[in-house]
Amino acid sequence: MRAAVLYGTAGSLVLTALVAAPADGDPLGPTHRTVTETHGTVIAAERAWKEGIRFGRCPKEDGLPSSLQCGTVTVPLDYARPDGQKIKLTVSRIKATGKGPAKGRVARQGALVYNPGGPGASGMAFPLVGYIPGWKRIAAAYDLVGYAPRGVDRSAPLSCQDPRRFPQGPSAAPVHPSERFKKERVAQAKAYARGCAQRSGSRLRHYHSLNNARDLDVLRAALGEPKLTFMGASYGTYFGALYATLFPSNVRRMVFDSAVNPAPDQVWYRNNLDQSAAFEGRWADFRVWMARHHATYGLGDSAEKVAKSYERARARLAAKPADGKVGPGQLKGTFLQATYYDDYWPSRAQALSAYLKGDPKPLVRLAGPHPEAVAGQENAGAVYTAVECNDAPWPTDWRVWNLDNTRLARTAPFETWDNVWLNLPCAFWPAPRQRPLDVRTGPGELAPTLILAAERDAATPYDGALELHRRLSGSVLVTERDAGTHGLVGGANPCVNSYLEAYLLEGTLPARRAACAPRPEPQPTEPGDRPSEGQAARHLH
Repeated sequence: MRAAVLYGTAGSLVLTALVAAPADGDPLGPTHRTVTETHGTVIAAERAWKEGIRFGRCPKEDGLPSSLQCGTVTVPLDYARPDGQKIKLTVSRIKATGKGPAKGRVARQGALVYNPGGPGASGMAFPLVGYIPGWKRIAAAYDLVGYAPRGVDRSAPLSCQDPRRFPQGPSAAPVHPSERFKKERVAQAKAYARGCAQRSGSRLRHYHSLNNARDLDVLRAALGEPKLTFMGASYGTYFGALYATLFPSNVRRMVFDSAVNPAPDQVWYRNNLDQSAAFEGRWADFRVWMARHHATYGLGDSAEKVAKSYERARARLAAKPADGKVGPGQLKGTFLQATYYDDYWPSRAQALSAYLKGDPKPLVRLAGPHPEAVAGQENAGAVYTAVECNDAPWPTDWRVWNLDNTRLARTAPFETWDNVWLNLPCAFWPAPRQRPLDVRTGPGELAPTLILAAERDAATPYDGALELHRRLSGSVLVTERDAGTHGLVGGANPCVNSYLEAYLLEGTLPARRAACAPRPEPQPTEPGDRPSEGQAARHLH
């Protein structure tokens, strides 16, 4: 799902990829496109196996350290036409060190490919986790490989609007929007969808999750890996699950961190409704924590009183944006981040407290615009929109959206309407839609896989992990109980990390579902401190 506001032999494809669903209204016809895409993936993977990837220095403009190597892999824009237009995906790597925490050499196990989700996020910096002490054993055994999926950054980038027109100023975020406000947002969504088509042309239709899964198999081949070892987070679990369904015999090991619900009728409209409902619960968790630390922040000694403090700040910002830059929309965005990662709780609580006491600087620092990041934000938003809109049918009648979300906002007002505005271009999308693949593997088809999920994760609600576990035969689910941080890999829970290491290094999984106690809650910061978000920075999403 979205990031906070704000991836045998090739011949086995012939037997496994025929279940792929075709795009609606395709001129090739459903059956012909499915067969040709299957054949096109085989051809592209065979070429990539022969060509490999020439790794060298990363481009200076990427701002990546010299210890990282970069290269590109060529994939078809349209797998039904493997000899047609090609695009290049950027790839990064740090080779296996062969040295673990103890003395001696560690046998290399191949490449570990990572995708951080989104859609629209880049994994190019992922290999740098090998320098974190907790990753030393995995970095000794694996080449750590990241990449930018199609559309992202320099990988045939998508754009839907001029970055210079990307909204940066203070914005409104009404909890119960007026009919006039709704009409304005509907008009904006239509204009954004038109902009995607105008700036991307006919290639827009080829940016979707099935092609992300096919690209992953071409990357596997280019790396010289007979079988794929992959770790996907959030949205990365969805096209990872598509890959497992399309190419089960090409899987060595797979980690699904914070799993998206892959049921076809959930992708993506209902998944977003469920996400909005879950954010309400996580927002309540955060308010309870702030109330528990009323002595530090002075925001109220109950969740209800904290909510009133937040609403007081929202009303004040609506009347007069902080530093002319931070309005209710920016306040909502920075607090939404805290419902993803509880490491952000102290900084957000402190900023809210300071603002209500007359000091807007901490809030402006967290929520204010960052002009240097605008181009990347516009690109990430374009990829997010294109992939989710292309992936599945969406309601095309605004009245359906309005009815469903008006009802939901009565019990889950925190994020409901902002989620609508983010996804509403899909109601007016100009490109053909895919029909979601029925993610499913039978006994013995797929190597055992590991699913990691936090019980109170809002971005990818826990039911998604249960559904994925049911659909992937032989998968094992490890649950972090009574916790809600989005993304377990790279976090502060040694129990979760031990299951990850045992699986990646030894191929060992629990015999059945397992559970871990929650990670410790964050500690409050004293007034005047600048809270650290170091742990959140180590999350891989």
